[in-house]
Amino acid sequence: MTTHEMQQEILRLKKEKNICILAHAYQSEAVLEVADYTGDSYGLSVQAAKTDAAGVIMCGVRFMAETCKILSPEKTVWLANPMAGCPMAEQLDLPALRELKRQYPGYAVVAYINTTSELKTECDVCVTSSRAVKICEGLDSDKILFIPDPNLGSYVAEKLPNKQFAFYNGGCPRHKIVTQADVAKARAAHPNALLLVHPECRPEVVAQADYVGSTTGIMAAAQKSDAKEFIIGTENSIVEHLSFACPEKRFYPLTVQLTCMNMKLTTLPDIYRCLQGVGGEKIVLPENVMQGAGRCIRRMVELGG
Repeated sequence: MTTHEMQQEILRLKKEKNICILAHAYQSEAVLEVADYTGDSYGLSVQAAKTDAAGVIMCGVRFMAETCKILSPEKTVWLANPMAGCPMAEQLDLPALRELKRQYPGYAVVAYINTTSELKTECDVCVTSSRAVKICEGLDSDKILFIPDPNLGSYVAEKLPNKQFAFYNGGCPRHKIVTQADVAKARAAHPNALLLVHPECRPEVVAQADYVGSTTGIMAAAQKSDAKEFIIGTENSIVEHLSFACPEKRFYPLTVQLTCMNMKLTTLPDIYRCLQGVGGEKIVLPENVMQGAGRCIRRMVELGG
């Protein structure tokens, strides 16, 4: 079966079975072409709740599928590839979070959505990169414990100088690896290109950017800009997607190392087998996790707009 033939079968099966396919922007172009909705974590979580489909297939990583299930408990939700996890989401557990809360009494606990559902049960609100500043600004508390990414947290703290922040020393292994030397090398190779980066990058990298924003924000900025060349400082699939969307422009990866292998695990055959009922993983969460994490996620949607 060719790529095109498999895509056509996927399109037929999802319509026949009333199943919605959600694909994070870090998925391959072939996967995005069969998805009903594409975007970042925030956009997908909202679309999961809005869709009338009986089932949802998440083409992304585990915490995203869990978020879909929590917002749409009446729907059947599958993770297309059960091995697709998120190292950042898994780097902090409940005992460690409880210890942090003891160290910072009176702080509102803000969890980046890239966390496990279990962890969210003991947090006050979730954020995504596209809504982190807005949500933290809207909190009544002036003291915020931001987990697990100190890079995104530092970016938010800089925007909200009237609030006091504490951080956990975690973060995205891919974005954290980018250095000032990578920026210098990319700038030297492409002197006319604008640098667009994700706030999960280190502060010294973010400080050199022409634009800082979420994945969808980066894509929108590049598409709307009059500039013709861009260095992309987030997961490298965005370079490919923008090259398709704007073939008259040139896009370069900030570094080859900005490649998330967990996102690369999901393939068209994974989606095809899931639709056939012989693949994927049905997401099932304990009731206490559904309730506790649901409170945290719904607060994000409420404050995020």
